[in-house]
Amino acid sequence: MSSTSATLVSTGTTKPMAPMTTTTTSTIQKPSAVLGFIAGGLAACGAVTLTNPAEVIKTRLQLQGELARQVPGSQRIYTNFGQAMVHILRYEGVRGIQRGLGCAYMYQLLMNGTRLGLYDPIKHQIHHLLKTDPAKPSYPVNIVAGGTGGVLSALLASPLFLVKTRLQSYTSHEPSRVGHQHYYRHTFHALGSIYKSEGFRGLYRGVDASMLRTGMGSSVQLPLYDFVKQQLIQVGKLENGSLCHGLSSLISGFFVCTVMNPFDIISTRMFNQATDPITGKGSLYRNPLDCFLKTVRTEGVTALYKGFTAHYLRIGYVCSFFFFGPLLREVQDLNN
Repeated sequence: MSSTSATLVSTGTTKPMAPMTTTTTSTIQKPSAVLGFIAGGLAACGAVTLTNPAEVIKTRLQLQGELARQVPGSQRIYTNFGQAMVHILRYEGVRGIQRGLGCAYMYQLLMNGTRLGLYDPIKHQIHHLLKTDPAKPSYPVNIVAGGTGGVLSALLASPLFLVKTRLQSYTSHEPSRVGHQHYYRHTFHALGSIYKSEGFRGLYRGVDASMLRTGMGSSVQLPLYDFVKQQLIQVGKLENGSLCHGLSSLISGFFVCTVMNPFDIISTRMFNQATDPITGKGSLYRNPLDCFLKTVRTEGVTALYKGFTAHYLRIGYVCSFFFFGPLLREVQDLNN
């Protein structure tokens, strides 16, 4: 942020005044992680209300045909985003299409609040360590800051991502089931059940996949979002407002989803797999690399992009960043 002050002094006489000089000082205010957390968390919660159905559909599409070769002409339960939306609404109603919404709120508040809240402070700290000017964009610094914030946020929020995935994959309508089915009454019942049967380690099952997913996504998303927004402002002459944030999200979201979708597939499958009751290990995959190799060998490379459209609608953050910019300004104004 920069502030400019000009002080005019009157002599109270009729003598001509000497030409006044204007003193301009420019400072970069250190970003607040707390304010960023509040704005990022609130923005994400506003967005998730609208995008949670896409997340439910994405989860089901990613689990459909898991480690099964697709036989030409075979029927699938979910064929595309629109058909899946109609199918779930028909057999499970609004409650089905918004499955896991409560957990999604908690996950987004913790994960995106941390990720978005840490982005600017981490950038500022890197510039401080490198003794470079924070006012001058540096894409390597932005990438490192985005990736670091993503990894840390995934580490914190992984248990909620685990529960959210399992809640969204579950359906009481048996013909609509894909993947392993975990039944939980609600988020806290899920957390308690997992801890009781698998211990603390069970709550962090698949955390490595989650950190890869969010770290990769954030290293691309936040710097790219910054770049696109600046281009829209400087070249497109848009105001730094809601329209600019929304367009920036739409454009950057496509590229983010392209990078992130394979890691998202791996995370979903790592989280949703059944647990061996004797060894306590995942019944299908040992680790993210094992999941990747088994998926590609059995289903082909295209399997890594299952649910891409639904994922884009979700991970594009069309709504999240649409709310984030104005919210951050409002929170900062309240603090000033």
